[in-house]
Amino acid sequence: MDKLKSAACEAIDNVSEGLHQISQDIWNNPELNYEEHHAHKVLTDFLENQGFNVERKYKIDTAFRAVYGSTESGPHVSVLCEYDALPEIGHACGHNLIAEAGVAAGIGIKAAFEAAGKPLGKVSVIGTPAEEGGGGKVMMIKKSAFDDVDVSIMVHPAPMGGTTAIILSAIDMVTVKYHGHAVHAAAFPWQGVNALDAAVLCYQTVSCMRQQMKPTWRVHGIITNGGAKPNIIPEYAELEFYIRAPTKSELEVLKEKIIGCFESAATGTGCKLEYTFSERPYLNVVSNKTLEETFVKNAALLGLDFADSGSVDKPMGSTDMGNVSHVVPSIHPFFYIGTSAVNHTRDFTTASGDVKAQPYTLKQGKIMACTALDVFSKPDLLAQIKQDFENDKKNF
Repeated sequence: MDKLKSAACEAIDNVSEGLHQISQDIWNNPELNYEEHHAHKVLTDFLENQGFNVERKYKIDTAFRAVYGSTESGPHVSVLCEYDALPEIGHACGHNLIAEAGVAAGIGIKAAFEAAGKPLGKVSVIGTPAEEGGGGKVMMIKKSAFDDVDVSIMVHPAPMGGTTAIILSAIDMVTVKYHGHAVHAAAFPWQGVNALDAAVLCYQTVSCMRQQMKPTWRVHGIITNGGAKPNIIPEYAELEFYIRAPTKSELEVLKEKIIGCFESAATGTGCKLEYTFSERPYLNVVSNKTLEETFVKNAALLGLDFADSGSVDKPMGSTDMGNVSHVVPSIHPFFYIGTSAVNHTRDFTTASGDVKAQPYTLKQGKIMACTALDVFSKPDLLAQIKQDFENDKKNF
């Protein structure tokens, strides 16, 4: 390992206890979309104490940017942090660890610049709120947060490690509303128009459609409002669906099929239909091939076999990092944290707060730092990363 990468790894080790503390603080105080005020303060205070120029409330109240270096001396690499939690089950996706790894990478890169005697470019640790359905990164893109960034990287905990083997799908979210007519359910049911019947029929029709869905397509939903009392024909019912596909173009095809399910339920019951799709849909993650290969090489350098696991035809969910990957060359690798528990479960919440996750998380911070240092120090590498991105854009 060269001198700069060694300096980065050593710096991360030197603040490992502090990194663990901020991770634990975030884990113990879970906050939902756009409410991450405690995490925002914990992370920005820590980065400021480490010598970064911190911009609090960057573009969004609970976002931030911590900067070291300048683009006058080289490229701009952003390392992303997430720190929002899930309702009721807390940090069941391990965003406290994502934040810790991102901060660690930033500290390592800064230390390498100092070892070099000058900044080799600009590193930004960017705090991105509301990944769990709130589209924080989508909003930040619209507010030009990534306009001057050359490369963007982050990592995500999971019950496995992998790179190209994981599909992170495009997703759109839709609220479906049926309007009927309320009457006494026992006395005059024939005068009513049952909105709950429409909702149930909609749900069942979507389920029937699954036989005609590709293996990589996903549709899942819930009935959020089904009426007031059993003796009143429900005049209003509401559902929420998440619709996913590997690419934006496939997502549009799937959406049309699902809209047909919504409409048929309205026709069959005589209800009026409304549906509203999200203002901030997520795009599929496009992993930059050269940047990914650089990450894997640095993982091996640090003793981690980051070989692909699983099959490329198995989706693993969606993320607004996909939107970032459509505007900046990006990677979003997964990393193992010592558990077989899967994300979005209470068991994974426990694992993300377990001290056993720390060595895995710190190593990811080191790998990201070393990957960024390759980008900073190898102009030909950055040129190839950008060429890959231009090639990828043809298939967006």
